[in-house]
Amino acid sequence: MGLTGLCYFWAAVALLEGGPGRTGAEEPMVVASKVAAEKQEELTVTTILADPFVMSRGSELQGFLVDLLNQLSALLHFDPQLQLVRDGQYGRTGASGHWTGLIGELERQEATVALAPLTMTAARGQVVSFTTPFLYTGIGILRRENPSPQSGSFCLLSPFSGETWAGIVAAYLLTCLGLFITARLSPSELTGSHSDKQNPSFLDSLCYGAGAYALQGPGPQFKAVSVRLVATTWWVFAALVLSVYAASLSALLRSPAEQGPVNSFEDLIGQKVMEFGTINGSSTHQFFQSSKDPLHRMVLERMERQQGRALVSSHEEGVERVLSSNYALIGETVSLDLAVARHCGLVRLPDVTVLRGLSLATTKGSPWAEELSVALLQLAESGVLEALRHKWWEPSCAPQEPLRRGSLGPQSLGPAFLILAAGLTLGLAVAVGELALKTCRVDARPEQSRSSAFAEEVARRLCGKEGAAPSHEDPEKVKP
Repeated sequence: MGLTGLCYFWAAVALLEGGPGRTGAEEPMVVASKVAAEKQEELTVTTILADPFVMSRGSELQGFLVDLLNQLSALLHFDPQLQLVRDGQYGRTGASGHWTGLIGELERQEATVALAPLTMTAARGQVVSFTTPFLYTGIGILRRENPSPQSGSFCLLSPFSGETWAGIVAAYLLTCLGLFITARLSPSELTGSHSDKQNPSFLDSLCYGAGAYALQGPGPQFKAVSVRLVATTWWVFAALVLSVYAASLSALLRSPAEQGPVNSFEDLIGQKVMEFGTINGSSTHQFFQSSKDPLHRMVLERMERQQGRALVSSHEEGVERVLSSNYALIGETVSLDLAVARHCGLVRLPDVTVLRGLSLATTKGSPWAEELSVALLQLAESGVLEALRHKWWEPSCAPQEPLRRGSLGPQSLGPAFLILAAGLTLGLAVAVGELALKTCRVDARPEQSRSSAFAEEVARRLCGKEGAAPSHEDPEKVKP
């Protein structure tokens, strides 16, 4: 009995020391607790500034990837310590064979995760581990939106802007007023064929000015040099306006198919009007240089034949060139979509080549690569990734009608307006000179000065008073 009691005693002691949980299931629970504790630790994350993925706003970082990191940290329960890469590069192999940039910091284990739009390549895959892609991109074409043909009740007014039409109407009224004044002031205009109508009215001038646009012929034959000068200048102005209007209206009514729009890479190399290119030294440029595809080789040859005009130094320069000239930019679709969202009138063509994914990267063999991949899949399935993409690529332009060719502004008819102004001014000056010369040849009343006589004659002619004045008569006939 003593031996049996001793056995029970040791069994009780062993049970109290080991506890009921000391079983074969203990090991997974310990591992799970260790992983949970590891996730609560700080995680060093290196990143790089790239609009709109990561942007600096004062002392804080924000952007698509910053929001994505917050979602991942909440899902996987880690505390990210975000830092910018020191050399500001994505990463490439240097002369020593080591990597620079984000890839280099992961290779040297200075960071655990690289938060950037990294493209998965075989060379990078040898030194880092990639996650599931969070975004897909390709190589596309950015150009201005094709203008659509004008339609509607006022399409005939579309060639000129409202300011231009106002300038044309003002020029018409001023010229008709100039014709009226010069015809009244010029002494030689009220003789000959006009003797039956000594007082040409302003309405007569309006009809004559409108006749120039109706192409009804030169109208009455003016006698005075000043009136002829104004009339000739007006006809030149009207001819210039009509020719510009006809050419602009023809271009506006031309259909997009006749304009030869570019909708694919085949269209791009098949036309000779629009220039195109890419960013010098970019991944897109390197792709075309290394591609063996015949279509890609033709695109590269066309860019090389433009002798440097095809390449731009930055994405911003390329977008500005697309906005200001007949130029198409070839680049990453994520960057092109951002330009479309921020600039009205731009469009990215649906033709995309070389579709590839953008991923996060971790140190080689890190368990975080798999856990981040699973979390990214969960965010994609729940629609979080799509919501973040809409947030940072949301268009800044309000919905509007398809872009149309711009109407011509007043500056487009600047030379014509200058010619008309010069002719009108010169005609009035000649008319005043003719009247002044005629007045000086007539003896004024003793009590009246020549200047007052000239002013009286001007008032008489402009007010349309009938009757011959002494200044209108020949000096020899006035003398007794």
